[in-house]
This record gives sequence, C-alpha cells and structure tokens, in this order.
Amino acid sequence: MLTTKTDSLYKKSYFSRITELKEYAPEAFQSFFAFNTEALAEGKLSVKLKELIAVAVAHITGCPYCIELHVGNAKKNEADKEEVAEAIFVATALKAGSAAAHGVNALNAFDGESDEELYKASYFNRLKEFGDLNGDTFKAFAAFDHKALKAGKLTVKEKELIAVASAHTTGCAYCINLHTKNAKKAGASLEEITEAIFVAVALKAGSAIAHSVNALNAYDEA
Repeated sequence: MLTTKTDSLYKKSYFSRITELKEYAPEAFQSFFAFNTEALAEGKLSVKLKELIAVAVAHITGCPYCIELHVGNAKKNEADKEEVAEAIFVATALKAGSAAAHGVNALNAFDGESDEELYKASYFNRLKEFGDLNGDTFKAFAAFDHKALKAGKLTVKEKELIAVASAHTTGCAYCINLHTKNAKKAGASLEEITEAIFVAVALKAGSAIAHSVNALNAYDEA
C-alpha cells in the first residue's frame, strides 16, 4: 500500500500489488488466473510460441506490465531476441493493418455508400484504391506488411498464428478473415488457431487486470 503520493505511474514493483485483488474479489481473481494459466499452458502450441503470441498481443494492448512479464517468459522458454522482435513486428503490422483495413469503411462513408451493412468481406477489395490515392505511402506500408509476415526465425505458420491473435486483439473483422485463412493455408489446424485466440483473450483481459495496480495506487492516494 502506498503511504505517499507519487508522480510515477508505472514501476515494476507496483505489479506485486495484483495479488491484493484476491482479497477484494476472490472468486473472480481465482477464476481468471485459472483461465490464464490454461490459456498459456502447453497444448497444440508450445509454451514458447504462446509466450511469443502473448508478447505480440501485449504490444497491441500497450500494457507495460504484460510486456515485462511475457518477454521474460518467452526468454525462459528459449525464445531468442530475434524471435521476440519478429513477433513484435507482426503485432505492429496488424495494429497498423487494422487502421488501413478500416480505411475501406472510410471510402464507403466518403462516397455516401447507402448499404446498411457496414462490414462485408467484399468491401476489403477497395483497399487497393489507396494505391491510387496515396501511392507511395500505400506501397511502403504493403512492403512492410509483407516483410513482417514472411518467414524468418519464425515460420509463416507461426507468424500467421500471431497475426490471428493480434487481429482478435484489434477487433478488425477484415484482418481476422484474412489471417485465419492464411494460417490455415500455412498448415495451422483449427485447434492451433483456437489456442492462439485464447492467448489473445487472456492477454486482453490480463491487460485490464494488470492495470488494476494503478487503480489500487490511485485509491490509496485519494
């Protein structure tokens, strides 16, 4: 418990306060951490790959506690720095790609599209129009996206599984559609895809729980 006000909103030591939640909401605390443990456990996907997925998702949620924890876990499970970096750049491509993909909705809105349906798979075909509207930038992004998803230290299948999890974190329907299909083409089973999704679920929820230590600090200072 804090006894004095502090100007620092994030310190590694604050994360230790998370166990205090068990006192205030014990059933919810226990059920979440049981789920979190299961989601990150060895299954069709290795713990190493799940931790790399977690690293990627943590960079999308922007939770510094989660980044600290899961980079450490990935390293403990023999992920090297290059693999961690590749996972981060897949997340970067998917976070940027979500914004670009939603650009097709902006084109529909600008053109006064009267269709009541805001999301259709066919709308994604309009993405290429940005090549005419802002060619150099569009080409530069497409080149980055391609490089981020091509095989490196991580395989295309592994990167597409990271992309699926990332797409579920950004909530981009176009990205989910595209990368789930790409993962399947790369040899991923539905069980593997599902496990990747549940890592994203755990990390997205975990980000909210991790930030609760800031709420505990704020409550004590009020």
